Amino acid sequence: MTSPGAPGVRLAELVASLSLATDLGLGLPQEHVLRQTVIAGRLARLAGLTEDEQASVFYVSLLAWVGCVADSHELAHWFDDDRQIRADSYEVDKVGMPMMRMMLGHVAADSRPLRRITMVGRFLTGGFREAMGTYITHCQTTGDIADRLALDAQVGLALAQAFERWDGKGFPGTAAGTDIQPVMRVVQLADDAEVFLRTSGIDAVLDMLRSRRGTEFDPELVDLAIAHAEEVFAGLDEGDAWEAVLDGAAGLDRRVSDDELDRVLEIFADYADLKSPWYLGHSRAVADLVATAATGLGLSADDVVLVRRAALAHRLGAIGVSTGTWNKTTPLSAIETERIRTVPYLTERILSRQPRLAAIGAVAAMAHERTDGSGYPRALGGASLPATGKLLAAADLYQTWAEDRPDRPALTGSERERALLAEVDAGRLDGDCVRAVLTAAGHAVRRRATLVAGLTRREAEVLTLLVRGYSNKQIAEQLTITPRTAASHIEHIFTKTGSATRGAAAMFALRHGLVDASAAP
Repeated sequence: MTSPGAPGVRLAELVASLSLATDLGLGLPQEHVLRQTVIAGRLARLAGLTEDEQASVFYVSLLAWVGCVADSHELAHWFDDDRQIRADSYEVDKVGMPMMRMMLGHVAADSRPLRRITMVGRFLTGGFREAMGTYITHCQTTGDIADRLALDAQVGLALAQAFERWDGKGFPGTAAGTDIQPVMRVVQLADDAEVFLRTSGIDAVLDMLRSRRGTEFDPELVDLAIAHAEEVFAGLDEGDAWEAVLDGAAGLDRRVSDDELDRVLEIFADYADLKSPWYLGHSRAVADLVATAATGLGLSADDVVLVRRAALAHRLGAIGVSTGTWNKTTPLSAIETERIRTVPYLTERILSRQPRLAAIGAVAAMAHERTDGSGYPRALGGASLPATGKLLAAADLYQTWAEDRPDRPALTGSERERALLAEVDAGRLDGDCVRAVLTAAGHAVRRRATLVAGLTRREAEVLTLLVRGYSNKQIAEQLTITPRTAASHIEHIFTKTGSATRGAAAMFALRHGLVDASAAP
């Protein structure tokens, strides 16, 4: 792993990584915000913004929409899929009847006709105002993140105006025209322009800008962008947006210390958990639990730091799942289940662009892997899972069971203990890691009886069938487990007994009295 004592990550790299999570919340392809930032930087230079303002454009652009998850719960009440409503909002000038029609098309769109009619009626009598008002919460959340990152005051001032409009019809409606910070006017134009550029090309961008000139956007900026269209919009597909943005990171960039990296990852944790009220505080709780467990298990100081940071980041990919799915009280559909199974993968991708963050992301992505290979996203198992990954999986599952969910109440402490130990018996979680997690959580856990060579009772059962020539499938049928779980047990047996073949395992079993002749098939 990368040593926690290595030089700190750049603040720009952290904020750029967070922008990749924002793309998920907006329902847009990855690197939308990065590409938007390239456009905003080009336009800011053409517009003659000062060096300080150009420096602010970088962070304002990367953070402007980061608060989008703050209103997810409220949006999901009306639209179920908060990500889709955000993505589709780019198609219209976000005010008045165009916005109303777009939103009405999404109200309870997947519901039965009677419920949809009811919800549309409620939306018309107050829901529209409520949904639009969530933008204020968005701005407050974005401002909180900027404050916690200790960014320049000019950045915070601009972020507070993210949803103001040139014509004064924005939110909260306290600024219009030139009262809106030049930095934010540039970013607003770049945001919508990137979507039209990616989906339809430069001509579509120019048509959109003309249609929103003097209403949503600063007319002088629109004229400037149109007059220099090639310079502002061309070539975005030819290079790496990540590199282009970081190369242009201006004077506000700095390297962060280890302590500050921890604090920023706590921001990441809070940001991810904000996606649904059911998960508030989950990532921090897992981080505290797994760090204590890792220390108790005797992991190195570096690995304790690594697994805690991975726990803080492990739900970043959850931003890519609709809040309606996280809040669902009925069984998930196959499509919803598959989307949730992408969360670890998305988390890893968000953190993959910077080497130090990538090391954290690699462990974070193991939160749902299982030792028998039945987990996701990569079905890792056995020796493929490091102790940090096994610990994170156990801690996350324990903490999940300790919290209420839409479809069930939290399990009691004794229920959590029994359930976690049952996962060990089934071969899905590592016994030592589970005991470390239970101990860290305050359970008085006795070391479970093991047989010779550290075999568990379940492994001994598998061994007695294995040495008699049973196939993995037959062992699974006998013990009511999956063939993959049986294979995982066999792998552990071979490792613990020092055997490489069935015959060698049979000799080991005979030597230690683990075979009962009366049990022969």
